[in-house]
Amino acid sequence: MKRIMLTVAYEGTAYHGWQLEPTGITIEEVLNQALGELLREPIRVSGASRTDAGVHALGNLCVFDSETPIPPEKIALALQGRLPEDIVVRASREVAPDFHPRRCDSIKTYEYTLYRDRLPNPLTRRFATHFYRPLDAEAMRAAGQYLVGEQDFKSFCAAGSQAETTVRRIISLEVEEEDPYLRIRVRGTGFLYNMVRIIAGTLIQVGLGQKRPEDLPDILAARDRSQAGPTAPPQGLCLMEIALYPEGFPGD
Repeated sequence: MKRIMLTVAYEGTAYHGWQLEPTGITIEEVLNQALGELLREPIRVSGASRTDAGVHALGNLCVFDSETPIPPEKIALALQGRLPEDIVVRASREVAPDFHPRRCDSIKTYEYTLYRDRLPNPLTRRFATHFYRPLDAEAMRAAGQYLVGEQDFKSFCAAGSQAETTVRRIISLEVEEEDPYLRIRVRGTGFLYNMVRIIAGTLIQVGLGQKRPEDLPDILAARDRSQAGPTAPPQGLCLMEIALYPEGFPGD
């Protein structure tokens, strides 16, 4: 028996998120089926990040156990003819039998993209949220800096979360403009349910002048979801990368 890790990219538009759900098709379900057909044994993958319905990824990770004689590094290529075009396994490799990406230190990078124009663009509608009103990007940057560090993000957690604690650590938060796009890039060691989309919705309110950057400490301190902004739509969000540190973060 060997444990194999996959790096998975997907367009999440047609899926009910990563995790198996009784109400609709998921990324995990499709991978299980394709791997089972290829390896001719029952397979159940376990992911590092359970992205929501409609959310995309370039670098999600998952592991599974198998008795296959196929070299682990060849599984990625062998899978491509068995997967739909909106799911691609970008890499595969063998890892230690007890390794799991959720059980080691990691830094996850998410990007939320806004397409800013008077009218929507049909070519970007699946990957960016259309927004036609002017935004103050500098105010959004200033607000984002209040979220950096280890803090209680209960105000930025959607109902239904099963997290044992709402304390999380954001390493950096950047707001970049590249007309007609505005991107919010968040790097952290872990995120709560809908946390990045709620951060995006809150920063958009700041950009519109509906909230001030200086309001962010009070929103955090309230530990009340109603104090933060709305949950931004899913199509603008992409999990870009999960960087793993099995031996702990450098310098710790």
